[in-house]
Amino acid sequence: MNDSPGWASPGSSSSDRSPDDEEHTKHAQAPGDSSHRTHSDEPPRNWSARQPPADRGQGWGAPPPPPGQPGWGKQPGWGNWNSGWNQPPAAKPGIIPLRPLGVGEILDGAVTTMRAHWRTVLGISLAVAIVVQLVATVVTRYWLPDAGDLNALSKDPDPSVDELTDAMSGALGSSGVAVLVDTLGTVIATAMLTIVVSRAVLGRAVTIGEAWRDSRPRLLRLLGLLILIPLLVSLALLVGSAPGLVLLATGVQALGVALLLVGLLAGLAAAVWIWTLLSLSAPALMLEKQGVTTSMRRSAKLVRGNWWRVFGVQLLAAILVLIVSSIIQMPATFIGMIAGGQGLSAMTDPAPGNGWAYLIVVGIGAVIASTITFPIRAGVTALLYLDQRIRREALDLELARAAGIPGYGDQRSDRPTPGS
Repeated sequence: MNDSPGWASPGSSSSDRSPDDEEHTKHAQAPGDSSHRTHSDEPPRNWSARQPPADRGQGWGAPPPPPGQPGWGKQPGWGNWNSGWNQPPAAKPGIIPLRPLGVGEILDGAVTTMRAHWRTVLGISLAVAIVVQLVATVVTRYWLPDAGDLNALSKDPDPSVDELTDAMSGALGSSGVAVLVDTLGTVIATAMLTIVVSRAVLGRAVTIGEAWRDSRPRLLRLLGLLILIPLLVSLALLVGSAPGLVLLATGVQALGVALLLVGLLAGLAAAVWIWTLLSLSAPALMLEKQGVTTSMRRSAKLVRGNWWRVFGVQLLAAILVLIVSSIIQMPATFIGMIAGGQGLSAMTDPAPGNGWAYLIVVGIGAVIASTITFPIRAGVTALLYLDQRIRREALDLELARAAGIPGYGDQRSDRPTPGS
């Protein structure tokens, strides 16, 4: 079964090469060389047909011309002798160069997208963040148990079953609604921002309306994907801890605790492995227009063999998002406590309160944090997906053709390219 997308780059594997591609590779000649190539002159398979210009006078192993002679210090189009074996600079029609990316370039590409297309990016993030936070604020104000009730409950050494049930049901109910709304907001922001990033790679701008029209047909699939992946991660944790919980339920305390700890560690390792393996499913679904399970298999195929690299980039992005959110939300929380009339004493309370002043100030901080972090998370994931495809499938050639860069063959293609 072939789960490659319809716009997989030609030459990504020998099994995917068409007869036309094979014939073209056999008869490709170096620029400027009009002589017929013999069989020994043919480039290796899977090499690009666009090779450095032939030089019959010097050859690739010859030393540079003497100082002062023509050609000293540079070779037209193929780097500088003084800088060693430099490759020609990669094409860069948009936010990233079309070649395998470093970690810093992936992070910089996400930030560059936000800076270069700030009206669209920040408009999407701000609209989603306002809606999500507005719902969360209203739910917290009218559904979450009052701060006074929670404080009294925490100081009661022997609370009744009814009091505990009311407190837990209120907290779980409000948290469930908040998580649901946040998930929906994440789906919309991820879908639209992925479209924006795919266009920005090609150097093309996109409006909010265009991003919405392109992403809307796949929102339900993306929602299913973002629900299914956390379920699989939670299932791994549950399976790991199940043996220990069973022993504890039967009264085997010492062995049950030990097995529970080991099981939790094993389950956590499995959960992280699953999450990393499926972390590129969202851009695969959006840009390849695939189904939920097909996108998950596609992500696993791209990550396999580069698991540690993908995990490191995703972890670094998560840490960056956490730092940015903390820098913005911590001062907002402190100001909200003062505005709510609680002062610094509220920092030691289990529930700082749900008064309007506190909720509004904290909500503003959350909106600002989400507006900044949404594009970072979506941008890093989308660029990491494109980077893996460039490394494994030479997607940079397809992107260069789609961007209209001269020298990359026929710009017309029957295969859709991300951002096309």
